[in-house]
Amino acid sequence: MFKFFTVLAGLLCLWVHSLSQIASIDDLLQTIENNNSTLGSYRSYIKGKNLEYQLENKLPDPQVSAYYLPFGEHAPGDYSEFEIAQRLEMPGVYATRKKWIGAQEERLDLKYMELRQEILLKAKKLALDWAHLQKQYQLTEGRVAQARKLYQQMQTLFEKGQIGILDLNKSKISWLDQQFALEELASRESILQSQIESLNGGEALNLTLKDNPPTVENIEMDSLWQERMTRDPRVILLEREIAVARQSLELERKKKLPEFTAGYNYQGVQGNNYWGLYGGISVPLWRGKHQVELAEAQLDYSGQYQIAELTKMKADYDQRVERYELLQTKFEEYQKAMSGLNSAELLYKSFELGEISFMDYYREISFYRQAENRMLEMKHELQLLHAELLQHRL
Repeated sequence: MFKFFTVLAGLLCLWVHSLSQIASIDDLLQTIENNNSTLGSYRSYIKGKNLEYQLENKLPDPQVSAYYLPFGEHAPGDYSEFEIAQRLEMPGVYATRKKWIGAQEERLDLKYMELRQEILLKAKKLALDWAHLQKQYQLTEGRVAQARKLYQQMQTLFEKGQIGILDLNKSKISWLDQQFALEELASRESILQSQIESLNGGEALNLTLKDNPPTVENIEMDSLWQERMTRDPRVILLEREIAVARQSLELERKKKLPEFTAGYNYQGVQGNNYWGLYGGISVPLWRGKHQVELAEAQLDYSGQYQIAELTKMKADYDQRVERYELLQTKFEEYQKAMSGLNSAELLYKSFELGEISFMDYYREISFYRQAENRMLEMKHELQLLHAELLQHRL
């Protein structure tokens, strides 16, 4: 039985190692872009829609008609007729519809880019969560070892009668708390792994991500907003919606022009036959009624919607910038303040040497760990805000 589990464990290790290692967030995002099922299905959808748009600008099928009328009261011979006809719109209609199709295709591409960035941003934030969790895990492992060492030392002191049961129990609870925190982190890591692999189309990943980016950087916020106005697919899509609406209006206006029918006609009776060209015109008295007014309303709506969305996006951007700058200032202040505090190792050394009591050590180490956790959380929030502010670069 032991050999069986040994072999099984070995095979599992080989399988995990065989998975491509993902050591950076950029590698992860590239992998997810290739494997994500939502993006894959949307690419197929775009291909189908583009074919559908192209079909809208094709000529209608020619119409073939034939008559043979042998019955009835008539002196001459039987009557026969053959006709083939092709319906045509004005040439300008085809040119305008081609521009409309081009605008629609570009609109679909932008929608794909928007969806892609949404998925990759979600993946990047999960990756940052994962890297942040690894840092927490590393810190907590050290705290567990330190708390266990302290508890063992407190047991020795208790047996010698140098401390009371209250101090011993506090040291044990501190150790148990750190063990529980480590177990919770392991559970969260498993959940994050599943969420990331779900974005990867359900395919397993061997994550070895580092704490990336390791530092927070200064951002020139004014130039960043101007950059977003030219690169963000959400912004460009708003402009393309107006372009599509404008092309639709122009197309509806030109579709009010008459349509033509041209063809060939043959008629024959009692050995005599007549043949020649056939022509007709369709006057649009009822066809497309109110379509121009509808297109004008859609164009007006697209313009108003663009203004509203850009205003909302700018307000959201300003809120994120304000939060980012505030956190960055506080984070730098925290770093300076933390450098002036006694580290966990120094505090424990002071306790070992008898320079501080257990209660003083317990109070100081709790305060230090809270500050350490807070600084780690601030750094993580900064990284998440940084990812959101630079979403348009994904």
